[in-house]
Amino acid sequence: MLPPVKTDAEWDAVVADETVMRPGVEDICARLGFAGAPLTRFPDGTQPVYAVGAEHVLKLFPSSAARDGVVEGRVLSHIQGQLPIPTPRVRDFGPYENGWQYVLMSRLPGENLARAWHSVPQDDRERLVTEIGAALAVLHSLDTEPLGDVLGPGDWGAFIDRQTDTATDRQRAHGLSQAWLEQIPAFLASVSLPRSPHRSLLHTEVMRAHLLVDPDGWRLTGLFDFEPAAIGDHAYDFVGVGLFVTGGDPALLTGLTTSYGRDFDPRVLLAYTLLHRYSNLPWYMRELPTPAEGTLDALAETWFGTR
Repeated sequence: MLPPVKTDAEWDAVVADETVMRPGVEDICARLGFAGAPLTRFPDGTQPVYAVGAEHVLKLFPSSAARDGVVEGRVLSHIQGQLPIPTPRVRDFGPYENGWQYVLMSRLPGENLARAWHSVPQDDRERLVTEIGAALAVLHSLDTEPLGDVLGPGDWGAFIDRQTDTATDRQRAHGLSQAWLEQIPAFLASVSLPRSPHRSLLHTEVMRAHLLVDPDGWRLTGLFDFEPAAIGDHAYDFVGVGLFVTGGDPALLTGLTTSYGRDFDPRVLLAYTLLHRYSNLPWYMRELPTPAEGTLDALAETWFGTR
């Protein structure tokens, strides 16, 4: 019932149209034993996501992103019950018509931490980031071998080379000013990144928007959205952490990395920021403190420095 989606134009035409999406969602639910269950679409997220009753969530991936659906199902199944922060329990995942993939998972309780952050007292923020650091340490310690057939990038050194070759052009496409653009090649050349790191299981987008919290005591109740998971250098995961969890606050980052068990060179983390698959430096600069000294070295210390 869902049409093929192979291009961005086809995606734009389909994803927002509930007259197209809803019949397919209802059909999938019926096949999975949830015929007639109340369906509520979540407003956030790249992929269509629906609450199925009060206890389940259905996430859909079109043919153009079908591999992401396989990744989400496999990774969530692999890590189930192993992290100190709850993750969704996979009830079923697999292919649907016209190349679509679905993942049916348990619904986690709590409020989105990004929306709740302004209400979280400072003491609780400090505790929450230490819990996130501890959870990341566990995630990065898990065996990656069972996921080697589905998670990239495979050759980490080759990934670094590809991202380095395109880093300046990608930031230019986002509107980064020439004064910053011209610093990127020399900065990246000056930072030593491992080409064959220990293979860690990475979430790659650990951020407040992907965490849930119970306001009654500010307890973490969930970490979700594992579709961009990868295998690689554990430092890569601290891009999202530094930008979107601790938000350029050196005290919070210190607490998080202390709980994790090690700290990181700020220049390494900024290098990975520039190389990240979803990097958008102008956006980060609008959201985070930017140093008066307009250099990438100063930016690294501002965003990823600890104390």
